[in-house]
Amino acid sequence: MAKVIMIQGTMSNAGKSLLCAGLCRIFKQDGYKVAPFKSQNMALNSFITEEGLEMGRAQVMQAEAAGIKPSVLMNPVLLKPTNDTGSQVIVNGEVLGNMSAREYFAYKNNLRPKVMEAFNKLAEENDIIVIEGAGSPAEINLKDEDIVNMGMAKMAKAPVLLVGDIDRGGVFAQLIGTVMLLEEDEKKMVKGLIINKFRGDKTILDPGIEMLEERANIPVVGVAPYMNIEVEDEDSLTERFNGNQEVGLIDIAVIRIPRISNFTDFNPFESIEGVSLRYVHSVNELKNPDMIILPGTKNTMEDLLWMRQNGLEAAILKAASEGTIIYGVCGGYQMLGETLSDPEGVEAGGSIKGMGLLPMDTVFAGNKTRTRVSGTYQNVTGPLSDLSGVYLEGYEIHMGVTTLKEGAKPFTSISDFTEGSDKKATLDGAFKDNVYGTYVHSCFDKEGAAEAVVKAIAKNKGIDPESIKGVDYQEFKETQYDILADTLRKYMDMEKIYKIMEEGIE
Repeated sequence: MAKVIMIQGTMSNAGKSLLCAGLCRIFKQDGYKVAPFKSQNMALNSFITEEGLEMGRAQVMQAEAAGIKPSVLMNPVLLKPTNDTGSQVIVNGEVLGNMSAREYFAYKNNLRPKVMEAFNKLAEENDIIVIEGAGSPAEINLKDEDIVNMGMAKMAKAPVLLVGDIDRGGVFAQLIGTVMLLEEDEKKMVKGLIINKFRGDKTILDPGIEMLEERANIPVVGVAPYMNIEVEDEDSLTERFNGNQEVGLIDIAVIRIPRISNFTDFNPFESIEGVSLRYVHSVNELKNPDMIILPGTKNTMEDLLWMRQNGLEAAILKAASEGTIIYGVCGGYQMLGETLSDPEGVEAGGSIKGMGLLPMDTVFAGNKTRTRVSGTYQNVTGPLSDLSGVYLEGYEIHMGVTTLKEGAKPFTSISDFTEGSDKKATLDGAFKDNVYGTYVHSCFDKEGAAEAVVKAIAKNKGIDPESIKGVDYQEFKETQYDILADTLRKYMDMEKIYKIMEEGIE
């Protein structure tokens, strides 16, 4: 069975996902077969495996760092919030159903055997398992029947490294307070403390570290610096949403709808010099971009109504009429049509008008489409004509069926390459004039797709398209994982971490 190490945090966004990815990369570099694991993930950023199963993207990112294919075993339970009090519950990659928070809290203990079955399969196949916790282990109202923090550590017999975020302030109180709220047997499982996102001179921090180790009786095994590493974020706590709003030579605005999902689809644009990728939440932030992207969403109808109420829909319609490129992905694509109908109550029920930018109708149904696809863009016209024939690869994950009407042309030709599929080519998406849409997530990841979009915009603006230099996004991510690993080796006591992992827990 594999050796195990677990990263828990004092709060959400303390840096658990990134540290787990870094450890996965380090162990891979050191010659071990390593896999990530998170028993329960709550996020709207999800991924479809080659088997057609759904899992959280954080573990996909960590699997990439480990140099292995993503598997639903790495994330057996995924919660995708549908509103403020409920989530779609996905178990072993398939939809179990929608539950309120109270219903799920009462039910989750039933998932313990499935969690351990997935973990044990991974442990049989690997040398090391890096487990990620969720939120904080000191959420005393959620500790009963816990399956993701100390409950998971006990099931996996995993020593725990507890990480705090110094960038938010109060890191000593975070770490000491969390340890104090643990039960005595849980405290014994915490074998190391990590201070994350540090900026400045560490020698100034040393007296605090000495006091922290003395009071907690737990060693500090690392002070990791604030890292500007371009890897995928887990969920809506991403700092990308609060990033730079300065307009670049080529300006792309992504509408930050309330239930935005899979915003990682647009990360490839960030690696192209001269491009600003801005997430905008209001009409004032929109400005005058070259392209407006409507992203995926867990609730298409309610997010469209939100845009309708705050004026963003009217601003987008005005921009479209003036020739601005409008691009919708998945739920954002559905919004561009004429009608949205939900006869089975998959989302909010009823029917509403779409934005009317593409002649098509969408009807929501209970069956979720989950497929891996590859193909090419069709003979595209309009400002993105340079996309014609460009290769794309990604996945579909949606619960709607869209029917095109006269005037709309299919945007892509794709084949389903999910295991067991017939591999037949089908038409996807639609375009008309300067408005484009597709169901395919990660459609910009492959080399050439994002670059073709940016070069087309540059040409339309009278900018030399040859000045636009894209990158192979997969290769770019590999360099980022190596930088992450090199940084952690420098600032973490890896010899101590290996020893903690070897000794395990009593």
